[in-house]
Amino acid sequence: MALTGGEVRLERSHDGRVAEVTLSHGRYTVITWEMRQLMAERFAEIDRDHDVRVVVIRSDGEHFSSGGDIAGFMEVDPVDFTDLGHNVTAPARSTKPVVVAVDGYCFGVGLELALSCDIRLATERSRFALPEMNLGMIPGSGGTQRLSRLIGLSRAKHHIMTARRMTGQEAADWGVVAELHPDREALDAATEALVTTLLGFSPMALRSAKEVLDRGIDAPLYSGIELERKAYAMLRASHDFAEGVAAFGEKRTPSFTGR
Repeated sequence: MALTGGEVRLERSHDGRVAEVTLSHGRYTVITWEMRQLMAERFAEIDRDHDVRVVVIRSDGEHFSSGGDIAGFMEVDPVDFTDLGHNVTAPARSTKPVVVAVDGYCFGVGLELALSCDIRLATERSRFALPEMNLGMIPGSGGTQRLSRLIGLSRAKHHIMTARRMTGQEAADWGVVAELHPDREALDAATEALVTTLLGFSPMALRSAKEVLDRGIDAPLYSGIELERKAYAMLRASHDFAEGVAAFGEKRTPSFTGR
């Protein structure tokens, strides 16, 4: 029987400049079909809000997510699977930088959600896996493609084809997470510090960096470099760049407005 309910709460902090997205569905934060759609709806709202500069995703459960509602798969029409993953991977399409804070299990669709974010922070106890092979299935929300680009084809095949769990240290060593912290308290502090750092930069520069990195990684080298050059030229005409140069010369902190 499929699970129902679960929440994807959206709150704002730092005078509305940070969107806080919280997954909530019990101890293991099982992600239901409703929660998938709610993720897309929350990001549609975030992307319309020009005041939001940074997004943070976390879970209020004991674990970030043990994965999706397995029983629910059998109650979904197969044709609906053609759009599987488009909703839960909304962070990848957002123009805002998205930070995800992982503690505990990060399995299945939970890992695919995390992989669609820009910067991943985690605790040492965290464990990562795409265990769909245990069900006679493969990841369907970007897991095969994003994980292989991060850790290499050979390691990705090993983990996906054997459903092997990755330790927090392995995830840090292989670039799946950017930082590893001893516990949730330290993770929360590190997340806040990262958000503060990102808020100090130009929203235009952050948006351009995300786009150039995401688009360039799949393009031939010289196409990526050309994209980088054009983005650089565009930013040269921005008020934020002029402010950054002025602040550098005057030895003060710049005040970026996103123009």
